[in-house]
Amino acid sequence: MLPTYILTIRCADRRGIVAAVTSLLASQECSILEAHQHQDAGTGTFFMRVVFVAEGDVPPTLDRLRVEIAPVAEQFAMEASLYDTAVKPRVLIMVSKFGHCLNDLLHRWRSGQLPVEIVGVVSNHDAMRAITEWHRLPYYYLPVTKETKPQQEEEIIALIEALHVDLVVLARYMQILSPRLCEVLSGRCINIHHSFLPSFKGAKPYHQAHARGVKIIGATAHYVTTDLDEGPIIEQETRRVSHARSAEDLVTIGEEVECSVLARAMRWQVDHRVLLNGQQTIVFD
Repeated sequence: MLPTYILTIRCADRRGIVAAVTSLLASQECSILEAHQHQDAGTGTFFMRVVFVAEGDVPPTLDRLRVEIAPVAEQFAMEASLYDTAVKPRVLIMVSKFGHCLNDLLHRWRSGQLPVEIVGVVSNHDAMRAITEWHRLPYYYLPVTKETKPQQEEEIIALIEALHVDLVVLARYMQILSPRLCEVLSGRCINIHHSFLPSFKGAKPYHQAHARGVKIIGATAHYVTTDLDEGPIIEQETRRVSHARSAEDLVTIGEEVECSVLARAMRWQVDHRVLLNGQQTIVFD
C-alpha cells in the first residue's frame, strides 16, 4: 500500500496558497485524495487540510516531504503539520466512576472504529479497573485529595511523558485540572461535558436542566483549558425532551449523547480534522 499523508495548514489568508501547495504535491508525485479549506473573514486566517497519497517509483518519505514543504511554509508564514496515516496516535483515557463513555470508546477501539493506540486508563477511583483490564490495557489508579492533587498531577504528567501520549481524553474524569496540567496538555486534551454548553456548568447539569424545565438537552466535547468548561468546542449534539421526563430519564438520554459526541470528537482529532482558531475550532468533518 502506498503511503498516505495528511497536511494541515494555518496562516494569514493571501492569494496563491492553494496553488503553491497543490503544485508542490504534484512535483513530489503525490495525488490528492481529499482537500478542505476555509477562510475566516473575521480574522483573515486561512485553514486547509489535505489528504494525499505518495506515488512514483520511489514514494517520498515523511521526512523528505517536510523538507520540501518548508520553503512554501516559510513563504506564506504557515503553521504546517504533516502526518503519516499509518502511525496511530497514542491515547490515554482518564475516567472517574461513570463508565459509559469509557466502555463506548473501548468498544469502538476494539472493533476498529477508532484508529488509535490506547496506551492505558488513568482513574482517581478503582471502579473501572475490571473493564479496563478485560480489554488487556494497563490501569493506573491514582487517587487524589485536595492535599495530594499537585503530587497526583505530577504523576499524570510523568505518565504522559513516559508513554509518549499524543492525546488525553477525559471520559467523565470528574476532577478539575490545574493550570499547570492544562498548560502541559494544551491542544491535546479533550473533555466531554454532560451539558449543552454554555448552559448548566459544573455538577449535576441534567438535574439543573430538569429543574429549569428545558426542552432540549445535549452534550459538548471541547478542549480543556484553564477556564472551566469553556475551552474551544469541537462537537455538540442535542435531544428533545418533554415535561414527562424525570431527571433520571434525562441522565440516561444524556449518557447516550455523551458517548456519540465524545467518539466523534476523538475521531476528528486523531484524523487531524480539528484546527484551533482562537476560542473556536475549524472542523473539517
